[in-house]
Amino acid sequence: MASSAEQQKQKQKGGGGDEGSGKGDGTQKLAEKGEELKEEMDNLLDEIDAVLEENAEEFVKNYVQRGGQ
Repeated sequence: MASSAEQQKQKQKGGGGDEGSGKGDGTQKLAEKGEELKEEMDNLLDEIDAVLEENAEEFVKNYVQRGGQ
């Protein structure tokens, strides 16, 4: 996750070469980037949710008390 954030920072620093392209074009690119980041975040959250569900089931199975403890 940290590497993805670092990549985003590097991409933002490297931008700005198309200053003459107009504000409308920049707004469109920004909106597209926002949608891309939203999709990445949704995918990451879905993956985390799946891992937590799997680990929760395993935790409950392992938590069963044995021998009257």
